[in-house]
Amino acid sequence: MARILVIGGAHIDRKGWLSAPHQAGASNPGRWQTEAGGGAFNAARNLARLGHEVTLVAPRGGDASADLVARAADEAGIEDCPLTFLDRATPSYTAILEPDGNLVTALADMALYDMVPARRLLTSRLRKRLATTDLLLVDSNLPESALSALADAAAALALPLAVIAVSPAKAVRWKPSLAKITCLAMNSAEAAALTGKQAHAPGEWVKHLLDCGLTGGIVSTGAGPVVAFGSSASDPAAIALQPPPLDQLLDVTGAGDALASGYLDGLLSSGSIEANLTRGIALARLTAGIRGPVRPDLSRALLAQALEAMPKPSQI
Repeated sequence: MARILVIGGAHIDRKGWLSAPHQAGASNPGRWQTEAGGGAFNAARNLARLGHEVTLVAPRGGDASADLVARAADEAGIEDCPLTFLDRATPSYTAILEPDGNLVTALADMALYDMVPARRLLTSRLRKRLATTDLLLVDSNLPESALSALADAAAALALPLAVIAVSPAKAVRWKPSLAKITCLAMNSAEAAALTGKQAHAPGEWVKHLLDCGLTGGIVSTGAGPVVAFGSSASDPAAIALQPPPLDQLLDVTGAGDALASGYLDGLLSSGSIEANLTRGIALARLTAGIRGPVRPDLSRALLAQALEAMPKPSQI
């Protein structure tokens, strides 16, 4: 198993589940659910439950929400190394979801992440961790200057750098560092923000992203196929896979982070692009079939069972 250093968002997810389809401008009955979340944290928990040695570095406030995140990290078997701001509140993400799990609207209270300077991250202690890890995984919640510094540090060590885009507005923070990224996991809206273009076929996303300097990535396209392409300039092979329909979609929150987690789990095992993408989609489907951003029962046996139902990707 690999040693993985994860840096980025670990906050509180508050989700309101509607009991009936959303009616704008009206009081909608439903129920609340509060749990730990965040792109980096979701991926960290998935990878830890698949047996990897995971260390998490994430900004946090000095409040009860920070304690909830710490407990969730401990339950997943993660080494938790928070960047604590005692006088601030832990970031939160509040979403309203349709009964079928699709998003109505969301509010992200993430101001704390913007306060993290590069010097707070790249301490001598963290540089030592970088020198002994197999993969650096970062989401896009931190300021561009901090992300660029992390990309530079990884490049200097020839350390694989994986990125979770998080949102279109935050994904563009990686533009100066795209050539230093091993794998960038994004959806089509985030890909469009990075490239300034749209795509009408899976292969077009690959061309647009390669033209921007990115050499490896995954692009999900809603209900359409998921695209993956090579992790180096000398391996620009691209494939696509249409996810099989789910018997029951319960919650899309965390599915994109699970897609990235499964793909990276394969990448760390030197799997092919085809095998990695299949693994990522299988884990995303497992996650979308429950309520919550991660599966607490995730194991290699469960993932292997899910892989049996997956079709083969096609070359594009």
